[in-house]
Amino acid sequence: MTKFRKLGRPAGHRMSMLRTMVSQLVKHERIETTVTKAKEVRRLADNMVQLGKEGSLAAARRAAGFVRGDDVLHKIFTELAYRYKDRAGGYTRMLRTRIRVGDAAPMAYIEFIDRENELRQSKPATPQPPPRVPLDPWERSRLTRQYAPPKEEKSSDSDI
Repeated sequence: MTKFRKLGRPAGHRMSMLRTMVSQLVKHERIETTVTKAKEVRRLADNMVQLGKEGSLAAARRAAGFVRGDDVLHKIFTELAYRYKDRAGGYTRMLRTRIRVGDAAPMAYIEFIDRENELRQSKPATPQPPPRVPLDPWERSRLTRQYAPPKEEKSSDSDI
């Protein structure tokens, strides 16, 4: 069974809250919430974008069973799927903002990356190093042998 945060709520309330938060995140593309809720919303929002990229009828039904609103569902399968078609994962970013006054809860923005008016620009992808040609096992064995350097003769010059 997968691990998740219970957020101090019964299962029905927790899932209802997370469904609403994911729907609002897709609709507004940035929301402010507590850090722990943002970490849970990030997992579910990334799954919704994956379903949108898949684009099948089964994926549409699974997403429709989770998010609230036809406009949100349409946005997942058109705009977000097109925006992240070349990205393998990591569609959301969490930025810690402040400590809430009432209960001192750490707050954070969660937002989709690669969009207009984002709080921080995404980092460019790091280029992958070129693949190395595998060595012949005998050659690798010969290269990994360590030879001791020749011993240096210690000269005891007492000319001082």
